[in-house]
Amino acid sequence: MKVVLVHDWLTNMGGAEKVLIYLAKLFPDAPIYTSVVNYAKIDPFFKTRKIIPTFLQGKKPYITNHKKYFPFMPLGFKCLKLEKCDVVISSSSSCAKMVKIPKGAIHVCYCHTPMRYAYFAREEYVSRLSKWIRPLANLLLKYMRYVDKKSNKHVDYFIANSNEVKRRIHEYYQREAITIFPGVEVDKFQASEKNEGYYLCLSRLVYYKRFDLAIKACNALKKRLIIVGGGEALNDLKEISGPTIEFVNHVSDEELINYFMNAKAFIFPAYEDFGIVPIEAMACGKPVIAFNKGGTLDTVIDNVTGIFFSEQSPQSVAEAIIKLENTSFNPFKIRQHALKFSVERFQKEILDFINNLPLKTK
Repeated sequence: MKVVLVHDWLTNMGGAEKVLIYLAKLFPDAPIYTSVVNYAKIDPFFKTRKIIPTFLQGKKPYITNHKKYFPFMPLGFKCLKLEKCDVVISSSSSCAKMVKIPKGAIHVCYCHTPMRYAYFAREEYVSRLSKWIRPLANLLLKYMRYVDKKSNKHVDYFIANSNEVKRRIHEYYQREAITIFPGVEVDKFQASEKNEGYYLCLSRLVYYKRFDLAIKACNALKKRLIIVGGGEALNDLKEISGPTIEFVNHVSDEELINYFMNAKAFIFPAYEDFGIVPIEAMACGKPVIAFNKGGTLDTVIDNVTGIFFSEQSPQSVAEAIIKLENTSFNPFKIRQHALKFSVERFQKEILDFINNLPLKTK
């Protein structure tokens, strides 16, 4: 069976890019098509694979900011000429599923979420723009919603990465999906009973992750908080941080594991599609303080592997911190739960699904 992979962009390493690696390892002969590439910022694994970008790449060896190409991505993907194949798997939260499918091929979309900025988070994104730019942005997003929904007729099957995303697919696309949780490299970690008393946040520092809530809560409670990562929200987050907040960037894998293993707990304030990092924290036996909406409802068990808070407010996060400090957790039980989200389980479920597809008659 010939498989082709399509991904939104390869300009950084996030959860979606890790999922792409696991898919690529599952189908070692599959070429990878994408909008633009920055080889300096992605995993060395991709250098071993055939990667075909759209015309948006031009002759540039590195594209550092994929966002400025966003208005042209639908055209970029439509102009890609995919190799003849049996199955196309698009890994998409943006425009990858708009790719033109070869005749006779089945299109499976592994959906990380319908476009966040075009649907449920549109107002949040537009509100950060200049008032002069907002009307143009709203027109662009209206167009994106149109071409996004139009492309759905070329998707034969949707796989959602969480039950939250399955719900969004039904709400925005009026399509059904099955849920297959992403894989997490849980074997890289081990349960730790160490506790140096600090709370931990880890991710790209973008605004929708809502690290401001964790910072304000820890400011108020005078709790030590370490934030690992970099991104567009970094300077704004530093401005609201008190003396107990520490920022760390560019850590090695070994240093990252040490941060997990020595933390008291992990704070995850985002309304997230799924959330791989909380599972990594749980694989170290650490409880997770999480917003009780979105993908974490699939991964965190309240009072067993973590504590939920009900509102995206500093007070609600602070109350969850206080509750956590008065609750006993078993790090080995937490890790056992995290093992359910292994890469091997993800790959098996994907392979079972693909192998059972009714291939089209060519």
